[in-house]
Amino acid sequence: MKGKQPPFRADHVGSLLRPLALKDARIKRDRGDIGAQQLKAVEDECIRAVIRKQEEVGLQSITDGEFRRAFWHYDFLEGLEGVESYLAEQGLAFKGATLRPKFLRLNGKVGGFKGHPMLDHFRFVQANTKRTPKMTIPAPSALHFRGGRDTVSEKIYPDMGEFYHDLGQAYRMAVKAFADAGCRYLQLDEVYLAYLCDPELRGFIEKRGEDPDALIRIYAELINTAMADIPADMMISMHLCRGNFRSTYMASGGYEPVADVLFNAIKVHGYFMEYDSARAGGFEPLRFLPKGKIVVLGLVTSKSGTLESKDEIKRRIDAAAKFVDLDQLCLSPQCGFASTEEGNVLSEDEQWAKLRRVIEVAEEVWK
Repeated sequence: MKGKQPPFRADHVGSLLRPLALKDARIKRDRGDIGAQQLKAVEDECIRAVIRKQEEVGLQSITDGEFRRAFWHYDFLEGLEGVESYLAEQGLAFKGATLRPKFLRLNGKVGGFKGHPMLDHFRFVQANTKRTPKMTIPAPSALHFRGGRDTVSEKIYPDMGEFYHDLGQAYRMAVKAFADAGCRYLQLDEVYLAYLCDPELRGFIEKRGEDPDALIRIYAELINTAMADIPADMMISMHLCRGNFRSTYMASGGYEPVADVLFNAIKVHGYFMEYDSARAGGFEPLRFLPKGKIVVLGLVTSKSGTLESKDEIKRRIDAAAKFVDLDQLCLSPQCGFASTEEGNVLSEDEQWAKLRRVIEVAEEVWK
């Protein structure tokens, strides 16, 4: 019965604002004032507390808030064989803020998935909740979209087809490893399909000599490869986002350019879709959603502390239900509250109020 298994009627994307104790510990670790084990002890304590808080507000999917990460994607990708991070002179510019100047590149072929620390991160959540532990990782496109050939050296991969093959196989091993660890709710953060809805970013891809529409298909196939070995009871969801750093954004544009591939070629079971502003366009692309799949409407913004009214959220759910059956819809914030450790510009109290509002509305809409 829908609502009793993920995605849940009231769900969330995954990342949560870092508490002050954790931020302080990270600063001390960066200065060398404490060791790795002391930092881990603080992380463990903060994660246990945030798990309890998620349970108290009524969430059924439980994450570690991504408390052990600095970035939503780099921390995972750095753990793949053949991938390293480096510092550049200038960071990536969002609409109103600039990221730290950290980027990724290959130092060898993309290899297997062995001993990745995030397997233990999942196991920790699993051991500390009786509800559904949820793991979030970046989709494979996160290793390619922004850098292109700046990330994938031609000396290592003269043929991009070989790179995509190796990347898909690495993710296939990663997803299977999480499944073997007991994970039954895995989310792939696929922000770059949403970026490919933005004419400006499509132009960026074309300028460097790539076809945006071909990339949509390539990214879709990478996800399908990643899912090739999942057990029958494993739920894979996808989160789509137009950028989320310090309450700023990167892209704009409705889902129409990717909707058919998104819903009918990609084999995930559910979609967390940003819908908190006009930048995401209308609900018309939901008409492509086939029976048996779920869309989690991201109608509550994580970018500000202003609390949405129940009536407004319900009105927008009704608008979406004109294009897809209400039983195929769920509700969540449009993104995490802290895609990077800096977090969005709102308070922890405001964060929890928004998650409670999601739960309240879901209970009233779906009884």
